[in-house]
Amino acid sequence: VSSNKSHICIFETKPGVCPVRYYIHADCTESCSKDSDCHDNEKCCSNGCGHECMAPVIVKPGFCPHRLPAALGPCVESCSTDSDCHDSEKCCSNGCGHECMVPDIVKPGVCPLGHPPTFGPCVESCSKDSDCTDKKKCCSNGCGHECMAPYIGEK
Repeated sequence: VSSNKSHICIFETKPGVCPVRYYIHADCTESCSKDSDCHDNEKCCSNGCGHECMAPVIVKPGFCPHRLPAALGPCVESCSTDSDCHDSEKCCSNGCGHECMVPDIVKPGVCPLGHPPTFGPCVESCSKDSDCTDKKKCCSNGCGHECMAPYIGEK
């Protein structure tokens, strides 16, 4: 009678992504091989030659707000990654430097299409999904923009 046991190893991957680092003289030692080898929230990342535990870059949900080309912010680097920002803010370009900003959140679903095409009031009652309550999205009505219930297709 033979016993055929297989071992399955599951390695827990910690949240975040490894930072991009450029080393002139990288340390080629392998101080870790998986995230669980690292303390706290650190991840096992390549340093260009070996692997070492590093603090991850956390990418927060949402998108940096669109800025008008003429609307430049201060030419100061107030942040370099989303991790540098408080709460849900993201590190975004302000046209000259980078600063923490409240992100635009794109809600799930797509804006409904009018069949036949219809025109609503020529008023801009929203400019982004976060301007709308509940699950509604900011959609074109053929002339302006208003909050509408989205179409969410089957997967």
